[in-house]
Amino acid sequence: MEVINALGRRKTAVARVYLTKGKGKVSVNKKDVNEAFPIDVLQAKIKKPFELTDTVGQYDVKVNVSGGGINGQAEAIRLGISRALVEISADYKPLLKAEGLMTRDPRMVERKKPGQPKARKKFQFSKR
Repeated sequence: MEVINALGRRKTAVARVYLTKGKGKVSVNKKDVNEAFPIDVLQAKIKKPFELTDTVGQYDVKVNVSGGGINGQAEAIRLGISRALVEISADYKPLLKAEGLMTRDPRMVERKKPGQPKARKKFQFSKR
């Protein structure tokens, strides 16, 4: 098996994921995953595709991620890993899809409109 690459996006975060056979080492931007994402919840999000497909410790993951915040980046990585696993074996797709890991979350920040302080907030209206 050669290197399998996939792309994951969430909000403005973009993650390029490279999957190879290995011992389960995950590196994000040339750092260990525990160093890049010190919060346990985010680490669990990243490892979830492997747990669902029973492939924990079988693949090494290298990730280049940019943009967004840490939560958006973690979810972008999760989508990229899920897509890469489906490229390896199509049998994983129903498992991952049932958990909602194959869906690109389309929610983005709404743009600010002219004549308003924020996207939906309006300046105070005075009748008189």
